Amino acid sequence: MTISVRKLLAIAVLGAALAGCSSDPAPADRGAKAAPGASKPSTAPSAPLASPTPRAPAQAPTLAPGPGGLTPVFSRAPMGAEKVVALTFDADMTADQGPRAASGERFDNPALIADLRRLKVPATVFMTGRWADEYPAEARAIGTDPNFEVANHSYSHYAFKSPCYGLPVVPGDEMRADVEKATASFKKAGVRNAVPYFRFPGGCYDDEALRTLAPLKMTAVQWDVVSGDAFAHNADAVAEQVLAGVKPGSLVVMHCTRSAAPVTDRAIQRIVPELRKRGYRFVKVSDLIGSAAKR
Repeated sequence: MTISVRKLLAIAVLGAALAGCSSDPAPADRGAKAAPGASKPSTAPSAPLASPTPRAPAQAPTLAPGPGGLTPVFSRAPMGAEKVVALTFDADMTADQGPRAASGERFDNPALIADLRRLKVPATVFMTGRWADEYPAEARAIGTDPNFEVANHSYSHYAFKSPCYGLPVVPGDEMRADVEKATASFKKAGVRNAVPYFRFPGGCYDDEALRTLAPLKMTAVQWDVVSGDAFAHNADAVAEQVLAGVKPGSLVVMHCTRSAAPVTDRAIQRIVPELRKRGYRFVKVSDLIGSAAKR
């Protein structure tokens, strides 16, 4: 493979989280649409939204199935939510990027995780199984830290609907196995703070994908604020885009991959203090989903 072809493939393959590169979290070419009735969670919290605390995976709230039993979809808290925001980070790595990692390309971002800890920001990391296999110690550290929760971003980071930013496509009869393989990688790495949430690579899905994954009883998680951090080199521009888009109850998509999102940690250093100055509190996705029961 020539260098130019490799670069082209890298851009196509990462295009998803590369939802982070678009201005709309659910453009038409993704087929991304929230399943009707998805705003009604099946588990109601016993008290108002509280500060994030460690939660056993079985206690993480999920949404009720959509019509026909489709996997439910969540993208933000209902209108009128209090001033909370969930930062989410996609730890992307495709099933065939091992040689690039072996040659020194970094698909992790320890500095970002360190910043989140230093700033005391709870967050949800959507991790691919391939990433957990490549960085098991980091996966375990994130997945045992009560400040974080780990959600499923597939094993392969291949698309569950076509077209999807040029990503290879998972055959319909292999979708469920791909998700379960990621879960197995988390367990092997020692991740304990796993939650029953799934993010489609690229945010691309359709009813067939929602129907296929329904037996897993997971909630699909999208977003309403695109950070634009994928392949960005201007941390201030990323911060400005997030700050301009956040509203009470927002869910922000960012990335935890140095090779594809090299300025995310620097952007966070500006985003977090500014949002706190505006009166926002940071929560995990599970807290947002739980709060939806109050509406």
